[in-house]
Amino acid sequence: MQSVLLAIDRLSTWVGQLFSWVIVLLTGLIVYEVCARYIFNNPGRWAFDGSYMLYGTLFMMAGAYTLAKGGHVRGDVLYGFFQPRTQAAIDLVLYIVFFMPGVIALVWAGYKFAGESWAIKETSSITADGPPIYPFKTIIPFAGLLLVLQGFVEIVRCIICLRDGEWPSREQDVEEVDVDKLKAMVHADDAPAQTKTGA
Repeated sequence: MQSVLLAIDRLSTWVGQLFSWVIVLLTGLIVYEVCARYIFNNPGRWAFDGSYMLYGTLFMMAGAYTLAKGGHVRGDVLYGFFQPRTQAAIDLVLYIVFFMPGVIALVWAGYKFAGESWAIKETSSITADGPPIYPFKTIIPFAGLLLVLQGFVEIVRCIICLRDGEWPSREQDVEEVDVDKLKAMVHADDAPAQTKTGA
């Protein structure tokens, strides 16, 4: 079972890392638009449309990745003091009552939303002769499906924690620098202590 959970974690991680490159495109678009507008006095017609579509894509496709890493914001003032079984019980209720119905509704509504957009070959109405937006609306149900899949993994993790009393392991990924881990890696504590000699 753990291998299946980690495989889905790896899928969420791979998709999140793949779509993280969208930030490079978004940054390039913003830099180009600022230069075109303020240096050459020739603003792009699709810059605003492109920036919000790229940001929306980045935001949506990072959802399952963030869930897989336990990175979503939570009000954990008290949660952090609870035993793992209590945490798992709270999470399980919240996943079943709120998360899964909401994300399934997102998939259903997003599927219909994207289907209607493809049917009329929808373009942006923000600018004249705006860019096509139906490919980007397809991201909504796709991102929702990944969230549903990762949500099932999190529900299974809650059940395992309720049974075993501890959280099962997660797929490891890039983390912020932890000074203690860094010291352990370079064996800073193993260096001989420097002693001062008096003259």
